[in-house]
Parts: sequence; C-alpha cells; structure tokens
Amino acid sequence: MNTTITGRVWTFGDSMNTDAMYPAFAMKLGIPEAAKHVFYEVRPGWTDEVRPGDIVIAGRNFGVGSSRPVATLFRHLGVAALVAESFNSLFFRNAINAGLPALSAPGVTERFANGDRGTFDVATGAYRNDTTGAQGHATPLPPLILEILTSGGILARLCEQGHLPTELLDVLRSGAVPADAGSGA
Repeated sequence: MNTTITGRVWTFGDSMNTDAMYPAFAMKLGIPEAAKHVFYEVRPGWTDEVRPGDIVIAGRNFGVGSSRPVATLFRHLGVAALVAESFNSLFFRNAINAGLPALSAPGVTERFANGDRGTFDVATGAYRNDTTGAQGHATPLPPLILEILTSGGILARLCEQGHLPTELLDVLRSGAVPADAGSGA
C-alpha cells in the first residue's frame, strides 16, 4: 500500500468550526452543490481554486463544532488529506470513516504557507515541504486506520468483510488511499 500523499497545500488557522466549513444553508443541498460552499464563510471562493490532490493544513482543534459530514464534501472536491496541529476527536473519526486521511502533526503550520507543495507519509508520519525543504514528523496512523483508508472508508471496509452489499464498493471507494501505486487520496 502506498501511503505517501503529495499535493499543493492550503493553510487554515486554529479552531476551524464545522459550521464555517459547511454552512447551514448548504446542508439542504446535495453533496455536489453543498461542496461548492466549503469554507464559504472564512475563505469565499476557495472551492473555485481547490484542485483534486490538494491538501488542507490547519492549526489546533480542526473540526470543532457540530458533527457535520464535512469530510464527504472534502472528498467530493478531491482533497487528498487533512493535516492539522490537532483535530477535534469527532471530526477526526468522521474523516477516517469517510476514507479521508487525517494526520495530526504538531508544528505543521509553521512549516507551510498557502500554495507550497507538501509530501506526507501517513504510515510513518514523515513529511516535508517540497517548496522550502522544511521537514517534520507527525504521529503515524495505526495499521487499522490505514486499512480503513485503503478500503475507502469504514462502510467500504464493511462491504469487503461481507457485512454490507459489495455492490456499494465502487461508490464508497471513490477517493480512497491507493492500495498499490500513485500518490493522492
């Protein structure tokens, strides 16, 4: 399994609230339309600029607030991974369950600026800013979480294990961490 993710980074601050990531009015919309409003309140127009393979880097307590399914929107936009100084625990769990890598990396915001390119290995925790050469180390994701990500999320993993219909796998796996080659999620 390739666990290395490389992409352009977007930086955000501390205590990014899920309400700011997924505004209330967008919750009445389907996923493709709702995804156009991610970070609408804090960075209008961001969804016009984000590209598949990009990485979101944030400060402490990323994802604080209500349990909105923001990870699904990030995956729809093609965001390859989330890296933060720390995550709200519920948000972290939702990201992993949705098949979106989320890596806790204290000090990461000091090493990246908007537009830099970064490389992150979620299995070892090693990362580097490919633009500046700065490097760091995060807490690696444990094997069970890597298995969930490789499957495409918790529901896809349950399909693989025979607990849910296998016909759902293609839909559930879109955006999964690649099982054999390439970078991105």
